[in-house]
Amino acid sequence: MDVDAIVIGGGHAGIEAALALSRLQFSTLMITQSLDAIGRLSCNPAIGGLSKGNMVREIDALGGEMGNLIDETMIQFRILNRRRGPAVQAPRAQADKFSYNRLAKETLEHQKGLSLFQDTVVDLILDSSGTRVIGVVTERGRRFHAKVVVLTTGTFMDGKIFIGEYVASSGRLGEPAALGLGTALRRMGLTLGRMKTGTPARVKRSSLDFDKMEIQPGDSLMQPFSFSREKIERPSLSCWITFTNEKTHQIIQDNIHRSPLYGGQIVGLGPRYCPSLEDKVVRFPDRDRHQIFVEPEGIGTEEMYLNGISSSLPEDVQEDFIHSIEGLEEAEIMRTGYAVEYDYIDPTQLYPTLECKQFKGLYVAGQTNGTSGYEEAAGQGLIAAINAGQSLLGKAPLILSRSEAYIGVLIDDLVTKGTNEPYRMFTSRAEYRLNLRHDSADQRLTRKSYEIGLQSSEALERLEYKLKGIEEIKELLRVKKHEGKSWIQHLKRPEMTIDQIVDSVPELNSFDPVYVNQVELDIKYEGYIKRQEQQVKRFERMEFMKIPLDFDYDEIEGLSNESKEKFKSVRPMSVGQASRISGVRNSDIAVLMVILGRKKRG
Repeated sequence: MDVDAIVIGGGHAGIEAALALSRLQFSTLMITQSLDAIGRLSCNPAIGGLSKGNMVREIDALGGEMGNLIDETMIQFRILNRRRGPAVQAPRAQADKFSYNRLAKETLEHQKGLSLFQDTVVDLILDSSGTRVIGVVTERGRRFHAKVVVLTTGTFMDGKIFIGEYVASSGRLGEPAALGLGTALRRMGLTLGRMKTGTPARVKRSSLDFDKMEIQPGDSLMQPFSFSREKIERPSLSCWITFTNEKTHQIIQDNIHRSPLYGGQIVGLGPRYCPSLEDKVVRFPDRDRHQIFVEPEGIGTEEMYLNGISSSLPEDVQEDFIHSIEGLEEAEIMRTGYAVEYDYIDPTQLYPTLECKQFKGLYVAGQTNGTSGYEEAAGQGLIAAINAGQSLLGKAPLILSRSEAYIGVLIDDLVTKGTNEPYRMFTSRAEYRLNLRHDSADQRLTRKSYEIGLQSSEALERLEYKLKGIEEIKELLRVKKHEGKSWIQHLKRPEMTIDQIVDSVPELNSFDPVYVNQVELDIKYEGYIKRQEQQVKRFERMEFMKIPLDFDYDEIEGLSNESKEKFKSVRPMSVGQASRISGVRNSDIAVLMVILGRKKRG
């Protein structure tokens, strides 16, 4: 079979990549090890969270699918950090794990121009020059040809499962690893490393004592992630909170020698900000307890997810420490926790388009690039597909800057700095996070997606209607006065909220509450936003100073040898990106700017 595009893998990056390419009218083939595992929420059955919820809304604004999938399957919704500033507020939803998986597969099956095939890719096919990927080879010897290939293997590339002394070749417990592809990529000359992640045990709901736990209900109003949806009407389930204790920690300390993490069997680094329970006990010996969120995996299942106690200790040790926790004394373990170690590709070998520098036509996205999290994977998959499509059309790529999207921050960090541990997005990574609020993602990105062809004219009309409504609300608050001041001036006071002025300005009731809330945030943070916009303008001046991909750094006098080597390795596409390469001196950036300025004038 010959197609325009092949997507390897059916996880969250693969879903977005396959849908985007086929929606852009390219014939697309997704090859995945198991059609039944498409879109599986293999760890926490939740979408969104701090900065991650912002990325889901960016994916939706760009024409991606994750927002729609969680809107259709959520079983609890919360706005995190509601009492804090808007830059760190974010939506998070607990998903019905099995419904999400099923809906993702159905969406792919019904997508025009997209074919699904179950097999394992073990090698890539290069053209006669050896510089362009033109197809794939599968485990069963099938050869498929394409103009572009998007690689999204997740944790499956040469994956190994660890549960105490038990070690098996596997990408998820009960699912085989993808063997052979990592060896092929190394043979091609690409640099790969090993990373580790993990997941906790699942326990049976009816075996838990919720009276000993703290209930954590969701928000009374479920809000959609997708800008195309007005409301969510689904049943909401509660989560619960409990804690580890001294006995829990003693059990782990007594058995730490049986941990593959501390016994040397696992060589890959795990996520620093989502450590296993044994990691927490060793690294934070002064902590007398650690929080555990007990979360439902779905409406039609008894399985509960123990968020916060990921472990690769032997099963008997897991059982002992789980039973030492309040509310879990009689817990019936349905699935044991485990660690998984897998191959990833050093992302500095990619351009900001996510195309491989060494092999044209090969795009890489998701955990294969060293990230953790469904949202980070989905964002990369979407951008990789968009840029693969743009290259097939001979059009300019879409490169989101750090000032216009969390996805831009994510990709820039990966391709410029690389990572040797699973990369997780945080609000603190974004210098311009006030510009990146989750409620404004459509304003930042919908037009870009419409111009590419992923967003509909209806989406653009919906955006224009929203912008008109926001401006009408602001004008209303400028005109209406109270005690000689406009209501805009009153709203700038920290203690004043827009809910307090509705009785005085009843016209506000005629507008969408989402628009009204955004206006309130715009007004309250206007000064901060203006200062950040000035910073963005300075940032953009460096981003707009482009560097040719064939630029000869060796001919530049005055550059340090260290910076020359770093520039040649990363091949930055702008002075801005060059300035963010670890270890590059400011003086070298100044020299680079002078030379580029001369070349431009010449």
